[in-house]
Parts: sequence; structure tokens; C-alpha cells
Amino acid sequence: MSSHLALKKMSNLEKTDPGRTVTTLIDADRCIGCGMCTLVCPLQTLAIEDGKAVIRGTDSLNCDHCAAVCPTEAIQVASIDSSLYRFKTFSANCSWLPHGRFDTASLVNLMGSRRSCRNYTSQSVDRELLEDLVKIGILAPSGSNCQPWTFTLLPDRAAVSRLGQQVGDFFRKINRMAEKRWLRWGLKLFGKPELDNYYRLHHATVKMGLYAWDKQERDLLFHGATAAIVVAARNDASCPSEDALLATGQILLAAHTMGLGTCLIGFAIEAMQRDRSIVRNLGIPEQETAYTVIALGWPDETYQRIAGRRPVTIRYA
Repeated sequence: MSSHLALKKMSNLEKTDPGRTVTTLIDADRCIGCGMCTLVCPLQTLAIEDGKAVIRGTDSLNCDHCAAVCPTEAIQVASIDSSLYRFKTFSANCSWLPHGRFDTASLVNLMGSRRSCRNYTSQSVDRELLEDLVKIGILAPSGSNCQPWTFTLLPDRAAVSRLGQQVGDFFRKINRMAEKRWLRWGLKLFGKPELDNYYRLHHATVKMGLYAWDKQERDLLFHGATAAIVVAARNDASCPSEDALLATGQILLAAHTMGLGTCLIGFAIEAMQRDRSIVRNLGIPEQETAYTVIALGWPDETYQRIAGRRPVTIRYA
């Protein structure tokens, strides 16, 4: 997307996004006029007049920063759903954790310990766990705080298998096309090498996976996971893919702390983005795009240490 189109998209979003309606309420009796709310407000929605906070802006991100910083609880943002910070499977601490007050080593250990799980038990995942994972996911940042994400839950093995069957049907068609040498070469001759690249890189693996599914009842796509979450986002957001991926990252880490294994299923997303009928069958509307599919389940694998990483490129500009 060109910079001009990106700026136009962001401008249109700011004009039409109902999430920018000012819903801030101020209790003048409690307000002490400290001005902290004006310092953290991204859009200068608030101002201090005559020693009290007042609404002066016509737009708001409804980010709740003003309420969170107020020392006397004089501010409320009505559009905020406080129930989303109440979880069913654990109790959350609602106090703010100051910068530098968490153990970095523990965080790194969590991140390094979370691995893609490809072996699951047959035990189902409680729906309350899935719903709590969604609530954790939406704690992620999002562009302009538009929070465009949506989450489609596949709560049992049957639902996961249905999606797997549809993804498999899509790749059966692609494999049949890729097996036609004349078609691969013809497209490549006209500057479209994608099918030939697919044949070289993925055809054999996909063929093996389809055979295992059809003939051996083995699931090499979802690896036997008993639940899944599809993370999508509205297309009119300023950066929907980034927002969906940020929420996904938080779900992956939180699932590990809950004892769950996870794996991102890239083949499923590839099929869903190329065949809209799969998305429609999940009830996801046309104005949304699916960006990640997270397989979930109780892991049937144990590691002794964290896995390493390949060398990374670091630059200073």
C-alpha cells in the first residue's frame, strides 16, 4: 500500500470510527485538578479549567488512560467494559505494574519455554479457558486503539476436524493443479512462478499430509489439537494484520502458563485467505480477514530445556 493510500485509509478511519466518540465522564467533586489526565491523553480530549478537568476535545481514543492515571478515581470512560478484566479461570491483579517492576529473567524463561506443540492428548479444552484467552489477547496494543480484532472459537475436536477437512479440500485442488507440468511452466513463463514454487517447496509435504488424513486418520495439520482459535480483524482498521498478530502473541504465551500447548497453523490461513468459502463457513463476515489460526490442546510432550535460535541480524541505523 502506498503512503498516500495508507494516510487516506487512516484519515477515513478517524472520521468514521464510532470508537472515537467521547464517552469520558468526570466527577468534579472528586477531581483535584492535578492535570495528570491531560498529560496522558493522546488526543487532548481533556483540559484543566478553573482547577478542574473538563472535556474540550471532540474525539477520544477511549483508551482509558485518563481513568487509569487519576489518583482520586474522578474519571470514568463509559465505553470501557470492565467485565473483560474479570476472568473465569483465575483472578487477575488490577493494580498497575510499574515499569521495571517485573522479573525480566522470568519473562524470558516463559518466552523461551513456549514452543509449537505437535503432540496433544485427547482431553478437551474447557470453554472458559478459551474465553479467558480471548480476554488476554485483547490486552494487546492496537493501532489508534481501534481494537479491530475478532476471535472465532473452535471449542472441540469435531469443529477442528471440520476446518481441517475444508483446508484439506483446498490443497487437494492446488496439488492437482501443481501436478500439471505444462500449467506450472506456462504460468512461470508469464511471470507467475507461484505454482511452480509451491510444487518444489510444498507439494510433497502436502501430499503426504493428505494421505495420512485420508488413509491413516492421522492429523498432520492440527496435530490432534482439541480446540482452535481463529484471530481475524476488520479490514477498515489502520493496521489490522499487526493488531491480530499482537493479540495472537499474547494468547500463545498465556496458553503456556495455563498448561496448554499451541501451534500456529500457517497452511490453514493460506487456504482461508485464498478460499473465502472456508471463512464464511466459520461465520466470519466479508469485512474481516483471518490472520492466524491457533491450535490448542493439552500437550503430550515434555522438554528438558529451552530450544535455541539461529543467529540474528542486528543493525544500528
